[in-house]
Amino acid sequence: MELRHLRYFVAVAEERNFTRAAERLHIAQPPLSRQIQQLEELLGVSLFERNVRPLRLTDTGRFFYTHALQLLAQTAELEAMTRRVSKIEHKVSVGFVGSTLYGMLPRIIRRFRAAHRHIEMTLHEMSTMDQIKALKEGRIDVGFGRIRHDDPAVRRVVLREERLVAALPLGHPLGEGRDMLSLADLVDETLIIFPKAPRPSFADQVLASFHDRGLRPGKIQEVREVQIAVGLVAAGEGVSVVPTSVVGMKRDDVTYMPFDDARIVSPIIMSMRMMDESAYLNDMLALIYALYEEERVDHLQRAPD
Repeated sequence: MELRHLRYFVAVAEERNFTRAAERLHIAQPPLSRQIQQLEELLGVSLFERNVRPLRLTDTGRFFYTHALQLLAQTAELEAMTRRVSKIEHKVSVGFVGSTLYGMLPRIIRRFRAAHRHIEMTLHEMSTMDQIKALKEGRIDVGFGRIRHDDPAVRRVVLREERLVAALPLGHPLGEGRDMLSLADLVDETLIIFPKAPRPSFADQVLASFHDRGLRPGKIQEVREVQIAVGLVAAGEGVSVVPTSVVGMKRDDVTYMPFDDARIVSPIIMSMRMMDESAYLNDMLALIYALYEEERVDHLQRAPD
């Protein structure tokens, strides 16, 4: 069985007509019919019910169609990834979600560039789901996101679970006389979440944290990005839940409050192509773990006795 058999079969299955499928494939109809017949003889099964119009798949044909689509998709991904791997000896493209810029990512990029001056690195802001697509299409080589998403073509490494904090307008009653908040304290406030699209996203992680505790925010406002969310908080339009690293924005008109539940977190995930064993990826991972260890040691040294 060859890939062309799969492509021909999928075209006929989707068009439900040999003539239209042949036009779609830019081949004559008789050769297409012979190829499908050859495929059925090779498999020893009937894939189509030919006594009905339009054509209809048999139960076996429906099973074969599902797996044929998967195989063709994997083949396309393999072609794209192979072309990309052949070009990355001196170039690396990195996708990232905007909120990771407030954490360790800038240090990772600076240190990687210092250690690999011969490699040209380009950065592309994109959602986690867009990163998965871009990895499979060969448009980026590594991604830093926050959404847990299983895909057989992508390898994920959870670098850390980042604590989330509440962002309140300066002088908000919830920020007075308290060291910590609970999510329940926010349900009567306008909750500003981000990003508005595409979904799933960090916004869904925040909402899931409420729902997992049997809570439902009374009013929700969706915005495009974290900077807008924090700006609206500063203007008194509501409150938000943000990664701890966002505290580094250091706005005088926003108060950040930790939560009393250590399970309110968002992961930082590094994603790579499953079959990509490039040396620079191992170097990047080692560099990241070294930076996290430096951060841990520095935190211990600064902690009061």
